[in-house]
Amino acid sequence: MTPSLRALRVATPTPFQGAHPTARQSRFRGCSRTVFAALAAVLLCAPAFAQSDVHKQLASERFTIVSPFPPGGPVDTLARVMADGLAKRYGQAAVVDNAAGAAGNIGMDKVKRAKGDGHTLLVIPAGNLTINPTLMSNFPFDIQKDFVPVTLLAKAPNVLVAAPTAGIKSAQDLVAQAKARPNTLSYASPGVGSGLHLAGELFKQQAGVDILHVPYKGTAPALNDVLGGVVPLMFSNLPATLPFIRNGKLVALGITEAQRTPVAPEIPTLAEQGIQGVNVTSWYGLMAPAGTPPAVAEQLAKDAAEFLAQPDVVERLKGQGMSPQTNRPAEFDTAIRAETAQWAGIIKARKIEAQ
Repeated sequence: MTPSLRALRVATPTPFQGAHPTARQSRFRGCSRTVFAALAAVLLCAPAFAQSDVHKQLASERFTIVSPFPPGGPVDTLARVMADGLAKRYGQAAVVDNAAGAAGNIGMDKVKRAKGDGHTLLVIPAGNLTINPTLMSNFPFDIQKDFVPVTLLAKAPNVLVAAPTAGIKSAQDLVAQAKARPNTLSYASPGVGSGLHLAGELFKQQAGVDILHVPYKGTAPALNDVLGGVVPLMFSNLPATLPFIRNGKLVALGITEAQRTPVAPEIPTLAEQGIQGVNVTSWYGLMAPAGTPPAVAEQLAKDAAEFLAQPDVVERLKGQGMSPQTNRPAEFDTAIRAETAQWAGIIKARKIEAQ
């Protein structure tokens, strides 16, 4: 070896020169533990900081819960549940604004124009989100662009009922009569394009029958004519008809859900009677204006789930025939898109137009 290389080898120190191997390992491990502990602390604290920021933002000013229909109905009830819960949770005033009119469009427009910070929210039934965009040629909203889905709030089963004078005891009886006498039976609904009208059209499609649709301006006049025997059949929300079913003034032919409802477990589903694919549930959801941050929507969804799980709230909703049900914003968004596509197909296939 040349002298220069020998000198270089001697002069170049090795790492931790002179230290015992065990000591070097101990020093390295001590350093690693410190770094890992610091990283773990950051990761654990980050969600807490984020949650704290969202809570501070929501607690910064009052809430307005818009119900685009008059007081007294299921939308108004759910809006008041949300208002009460948010006021207690965040220590701010929370008011319900019954901005009724134009089939819900006035209230929807008010929320569309609001700031997306979680302080203005919309309680809305399914039809306004999943039916009207296809049914109305001049529908003024783009549901995907103008609003942020927060969560499903509650569901209410629908039911097919008959006047006792019709002599129809089950859904199978109805199908048999409709096939034996095409276009002689009729069913009432609260109006053209309502979820209950489309439930009837879906029933006709799935059962392969022709039944005349008789639209009314609301549930009350439709129900009165069915009770009076003017129209033999009706698709209705269960809460509106259950008292008449139980006192014998109406015959329940079937629930339009996949499973029997705990509100009236004695009523069979249409699927049980061989009519598949008529799974039409009335539901209500919570929406926020476009621009609402995902973290805020997630927090509001969690809040709603807690408010609606309270025993007194569950009983309050049960009295109106509703069952609390919630989900996450992404799940709610997926459900809205899927149901919109389903109804668009029915509306176009049956050539249904708004009147």
